[in-house]
Amino acid sequence: MSRKQELIEMLKKLTEVPGPSGREESVRNIVAEYLKPYVDKLWVDSWGNLIGLKKGRSSDGKIMIAAHMDEIGLFVSHIEDDGFIRVVPIGGIIERTLIYQRVVLRTRDGRLIRGVVGLKPPHVAKPEELQKVPEFKELFIDIGASSREEVEKLGVRVGDIMVFDRELVELSGDRVTGKAFDDRVGVVSLIEASRIIEKPNVDVYLVATVQEEVGLKGARTSAFAISPDVAIAIDVTIASDVPGVAKSEWYTRLGKGPAIKIADGRNATGLIAHPRVVDLLINIAEKHRIPYQLEIISGGTTDASIIALNKEGVPAGTVSIPSRYIHSPVEVVDINDVYNAALLVARFAEEVTVEWLRELKGATLK
Repeated sequence: MSRKQELIEMLKKLTEVPGPSGREESVRNIVAEYLKPYVDKLWVDSWGNLIGLKKGRSSDGKIMIAAHMDEIGLFVSHIEDDGFIRVVPIGGIIERTLIYQRVVLRTRDGRLIRGVVGLKPPHVAKPEELQKVPEFKELFIDIGASSREEVEKLGVRVGDIMVFDRELVELSGDRVTGKAFDDRVGVVSLIEASRIIEKPNVDVYLVATVQEEVGLKGARTSAFAISPDVAIAIDVTIASDVPGVAKSEWYTRLGKGPAIKIADGRNATGLIAHPRVVDLLINIAEKHRIPYQLEIISGGTTDASIIALNKEGVPAGTVSIPSRYIHSPVEVVDINDVYNAALLVARFAEEVTVEWLRELKGATLK
């Protein structure tokens, strides 16, 4: 099996288990098995982040590389007397992606139950209702039960989670489609980077974070514990190279390499990547002939924006993997972008030195 196919199989394994924010344990167990051979130490912190340490020649510097494990999803919020289930969102899941989709519910004891997202039939809807996207309160989950008692006998309770029910499939070329690519593709790149990195100059902390989709929470706590000197987040970004979008609004293009982020968030309120980090990533990409794009995006942000604010501040950047249809059950990525993101991050980790980190911190003014 080629390495490319191995990455697809890894991504398939990681995306097909439920792991919304705050319930990442099933994903974390798989990530731990993949990371274990490539790190000197591996542990889970009190918040649920998985942290691997790859020791460098010197312990006088620390690099943090982060990718989040969690995906968007739903909480069970109410069970109707007739067996239908009401839900509320976990993270940025939107109504238009949910209508008539299959979902998988995981009970507290680990049972998986399939269901579908239901909506009032169009034949009995008012004309004005057909012209708008329904609100969450109009949607319900149908697991085939006929009563509250039947639902409860299956072990379903308020607070149980559910996610899209989709398997990863291969498209033409090197492209794949599935759910939870945000950010399981970043996790795959993190694992692959840990495999590629050889003899780093400083300690490298590889962190699979939790609860990114609900406020970058795992990145905040893990960065506080690690106290890195420089950080890179690996996450997806919008590949808007599709019909109906002007080329001037193509933030990135699929298959053209990972994107080195310049800034994100509305009016650059997310991360403005540290210029020295950006320059080093560009120099490394060009030196090693790794295809890359430059990214400025007007919405969304990544773990890097909160890591950058740790303690007295951390120079940070993001390596982004282009993905079409983000936060849907049919996200699309090019596996070459996933691999090249890993390669770029790995070479960055290998080239950072204690001296470069000292210069990055700046000289003391007299």
